[in-house]
Amino acid sequence: MKLHYRGKYDLDPNSLPVAEEKEGAIQFEEAASTQELAKKANIAAFILLILLLIPIVMLHRLKADSFAFWIGCLLSLFCALPHELLHALCFKEDVYLYTNLRQGMLFVIGTEPMSKGRFIFLSLLPNLVFGLVPYLLGLIYPSLSLLLGLGWSSLAMGTGDYINVYHALKQMPKGALTYMSGFHSYWFMPNKK
Repeated sequence: MKLHYRGKYDLDPNSLPVAEEKEGAIQFEEAASTQELAKKANIAAFILLILLLIPIVMLHRLKADSFAFWIGCLLSLFCALPHELLHALCFKEDVYLYTNLRQGMLFVIGTEPMSKGRFIFLSLLPNLVFGLVPYLLGLIYPSLSLLLGLGWSSLAMGTGDYINVYHALKQMPKGALTYMSGFHSYWFMPNKK
């Protein structure tokens, strides 16, 4: 994997890396723009925050003065770059890192084809590392409220990734490969010779 930092994303999808079109490739039915994706992801993140807060309140009776919990939430912001780097590590070829802080996003794009399983793993890995594992540890061990806050906030920050996983699971048939090109993802059936 070779990481290229491309800086601030200018909201022009034509400025993103484009892959060579694969024969029979079908574009995912997904958001048409980063603005639309950001809107959907932010709504989903808010809903997820509420749902994930229910077990916290039920198990720990979390109060607003739980200092370590809120420090953990703040730490999740510092995990945004490592989150994207974990995505990047799942690529084998060139991967490009962009920032879009106005819409609250950092993202990576790589144009290489990959299996549905690898794409799902790539999408979920940072959310497992910074989200699910700390969240569960914090629920199980009340003294780890810092991890609980980190996991709670990080899980909600991963909603764009969950949307990608949903599209892959719903739209890609068995044996299909996927790749990113510009702002969109595509799937195709490889030629078996």
